[in-house]
Amino acid sequence: MRFDAYLVVDWSASSTPKRGRDSIWWTLAAWTRRGLRLERTLNPSTRAEALEDIGNRLARAVADGVSVLVGFDFALGYPRGTAAALGLGGEPWRALWDEWNRVVRDTPENGNNRFDVASALNVRISGGTGPFWGHPQGQAFPSLTATRAFSYPVRGLAEKRLADARLPRAQPVWKLCGIGSVGSQTLLGIPRLRQLLVDPRLAGHLHVWPFQTGLTLPSRTPGMGQLIVAEVYPSLLTVTAREGYVKDQLQVEALARHFATLDAEGTLASLFSPSLELGPAQRASVLHEEGWILGVR
Repeated sequence: MRFDAYLVVDWSASSTPKRGRDSIWWTLAAWTRRGLRLERTLNPSTRAEALEDIGNRLARAVADGVSVLVGFDFALGYPRGTAAALGLGGEPWRALWDEWNRVVRDTPENGNNRFDVASALNVRISGGTGPFWGHPQGQAFPSLTATRAFSYPVRGLAEKRLADARLPRAQPVWKLCGIGSVGSQTLLGIPRLRQLLVDPRLAGHLHVWPFQTGLTLPSRTPGMGQLIVAEVYPSLLTVTAREGYVKDQLQVEALARHFATLDAEGTLASLFSPSLELGPAQRASVLHEEGWILGVR
């Protein structure tokens, strides 16, 4: 098998500490001599607590020479041209990660400025409203509307990434509020994920697919810990409701087991090298700015 363990995270953009439904859930399933074991499923109340727990667990994996697939359920990139529209130089995905880290404020208790950030980004990109939209009723922001009041493309930016367009239920990263919205989780998730990327305990061991790996699964060095971070979409699987369990919990556990099963069957690696019928420009967008969702063909 390619991995020793599978860590799956269901993220949250809650502005206050929260547990239970619509909060952060993460699980870790690991292979043992007796087979796959669900090592833990945690429900931290804040993003800061979650990243501390996850970072510590991954650092232990590195120290133990363990290979872990790490799946986060928010977008790791934005539609092609976003970095350029913001005047950011360098590798587009990394430039956006660094910029989000610079402008987003997210306190240890989940207080954050994501709607203010989106409003300011709209001004920088379009000079008005768009491409970001969505905020809670009763609030107001200079250049961010509660509902979508414009059409795409906005300054050449598409509504959806190429991967999102292949999932009928996938919402655009620009949508910050409302049913199925992933925009807020992405704005608040990327700066936290960047913390892992620069964590000295994980340096040289953590790689973000496909930005740092290409559309492939890197070879593994025996005895050396390796962490492959990928964007996942829990709704690709159908889970059966169980009394006393939160759907988010069931989804992360089911997805971790699903990846483990594919790995045991020898088919997981193929998900990292999907046969995408893309032109050169589209493929470059996936590799350098938009990213891809593991399991989407």
